[in-house]
This record gives sequence, structure tokens and C-alpha cells, in this order.
Amino acid sequence: MRPHVAWIHVAPIKALAVHDVGRVELTRNGVEEDRRFCVVDEQDRMLNAKRVPAFVGVRPRLEDGTLALRLADGTVVSGHVELAEALTVSMYRRRPTARVVAGPFAGALSALAGRPVRLVRFDRPGQGVDRGEDAGATLLSAAALDALAEAARAGAAVDPRRFRMLFGVGGVPAHEEDRWIGRRVRIGGATVVPMGNVGRCAVTTLDPDRGVPDLDTLGALARYRGALSTTEPLAFGVWARVAEPGAVSVGDAVAV
Repeated sequence: MRPHVAWIHVAPIKALAVHDVGRVELTRNGVEEDRRFCVVDEQDRMLNAKRVPAFVGVRPRLEDGTLALRLADGTVVSGHVELAEALTVSMYRRRPTARVVAGPFAGALSALAGRPVRLVRFDRPGQGVDRGEDAGATLLSAAALDALAEAARAGAAVDPRRFRMLFGVGGVPAHEEDRWIGRRVRIGGATVVPMGNVGRCAVTTLDPDRGVPDLDTLGALARYRGALSTTEPLAFGVWARVAEPGAVSVGDAVAV
């Protein structure tokens, strides 16, 4: 089987559920709608699923300026995206600028978090990506999920949504993407250059629908990949800068 795009996962709101899409436009800063929003606490610090695991069970949908959040119990909270006051978000070692999103979203998310939180929209595409605006794409070989399932003795397929990667690549050996670091990779109509590994955290242990830990992904990675020389510990997948923007669809060819 030729190397190809096996899936595309976009997360409109950081920490909330990812969803499958069939096609994206990859710009220099990544996919415009990917991680364009996030949730912040009272100190304007980004909240992720490590701090509020229940967030991963909230499914966002943004269409024609209207945002809908489907909660795990089936409740839907929706409204037009209206931007309010400006703020600066504290996330990792960066301070991206954003605007508060008015409406019913803060109430619903605060109830899940058990504390006051707000939904915000970053001012520019790419600001919400973990490794900054130069890290516009992430890639994971589909076969790596099988290797992890074996190491974790999972007894079933591992859901790729746990890892929140933009592109899954089929038709290549497990962890082939590690060999692509520093090389140009054509993916659909775009070209990316993987720059480093993606180190993993406790979010990957959470069931992507229920937000409860049910698989020891970190222990499995430590056992079968912990001794490898990688740019980040417990590596699973790679992040890349976008060298040439373009459209990418599921099924498109991938070539180094």
C-alpha cells in the first residue's frame, strides 16, 4: 500500500474533542480553524485536559460563525461567536493575544471545570498550536498505533484521537515519521518539514469520549520507546513546519 493520508483530525478548541474532516487547507501557520479557541482560568492561563479531563468529551462544531458545544450527556450549548474584551493568554512559555467569546459557553465549561473559566479566540491562526506558529502540522504513522497497542497489551485497537494529531499516515512502518525529521515531505498539495518528536503527557491516557484514564499509554511508551534518542521524551509522532501551503485530503499521497 502506498503512503497516504489515513485521517485528518482537527481540534477547533484546545482540550476539547477532535473531529474527523475529509480535507483541509494547510497554510504557513497550519489549519486556520485548528486550535483557534481555548479555555482559560481566572488568571487567563490556558486550561488543558490534564487539568480538566472532562473537556475531552465536549464536541465542538463551528459553522458559519455559530459555535455549538455538545456535552457528554447530550446537552448542546450554541450561539453566534461574539468577541468581547481582549486579553493575553498564558500558555507554556508564550503569551498569545486573544478575545473573550461572549455567550453561554463560559457557563457550560465552568460547570465541567468546577471553577470559573472563559472561552477565548486567538487573534491569529496558529497561535493556539502547542509549539508555536511555526509548528503548523503534526504527523503520526497509523502503524504506530498497532505497536503501542501491543506494548500496552491493550487487547483492542488504540483510538488515534487520544493523540490529537493533524495527519495520520497509512502505508508506512510504525514510527517511520521519526526518520523524516529534517526532510521535506510532500503531503497532498502541501510540503512540510518535520522538525522534532512530539512528547506525550497524561492526556493520552484518557478515553477520548469519556475523559477518564483507561490506557497506560505513558507506561507503554516508556517500555518500548523510552531508551530512544528523541527530541522530546515519550515520543509518539512528529511536529512539522509548513514549507509549502496547499490542500490536503484523506487518501492523498505522502512522499519524502
